[in-house]
Amino acid sequence: MSNNITGKVVVITGASSGLGEAAARHLCAQGASVVLGARRVDRIVSLADELTRAGGKALAVATDVTRPDQVQRLVDMAVQTYGRIDVLINNAGLMPHSPLERRKIDEWDRMIDVNIKGVLYGIAAALPHMQRQQSGHIINVSSVAGHKVRPGSAVYAATKSAVLMLSEGLRQEVKPYNIRTTVISPGAVATELPDSITEPDVAQSIQQFYAAYAISADSFARAVAFAISQPEDVDINEILFRPTRQEL
Repeated sequence: MSNNITGKVVVITGASSGLGEAAARHLCAQGASVVLGARRVDRIVSLADELTRAGGKALAVATDVTRPDQVQRLVDMAVQTYGRIDVLINNAGLMPHSPLERRKIDEWDRMIDVNIKGVLYGIAAALPHMQRQQSGHIINVSSVAGHKVRPGSAVYAATKSAVLMLSEGLRQEVKPYNIRTTVISPGAVATELPDSITEPDVAQSIQQFYAAYAISADSFARAVAFAISQPEDVDINEILFRPTRQEL
């Protein structure tokens, strides 16, 4: 029985660690060809080599999602190498929490550039190929924070709420092209995301929270696989999940 993953070409941004790396490993193990995009080239090259040595198909492409030309190149390389793009996972993200009164304007700009514009650039790059194919699946990564804001997370939550709205608008627009859309909103998952917090007091609080509650990034990979593996006439539009013990 087909898992609807084997043979699919999956492009993943933010694939050098965390959610993106876990998804790449999980999907490649199920027979997908994975195209890995990230700024940390050494990491994605190492991951691609490892997956290839294990019998999988993987390609690493240096990608800064704040650069639309680089995101376009990532998607185009997937199509040139494997003949198509079946799934795009817009995963790259940053989470430098801080109270608004501290006026971390550079960090606000960076979050907007990566968390919102990076998603838009991915959509812009993949959509023409998927429209031409009359098939495809775009998976955007939001967060529990996109559903529930807390002090210190206002800008991050705003960017992740924007991803929810973009995903719903996209869902409605791509119906004529047989394209599926999913937005996944994880809670506390053990990744490097808290490392982007530069305010020491905020970083300490978040690190303690993650140490107490965070679950493995494999949880995200399984959610991705669930959405992809559905029959082509089933469109899983939204997945919100948390650690069982997480209240926020």
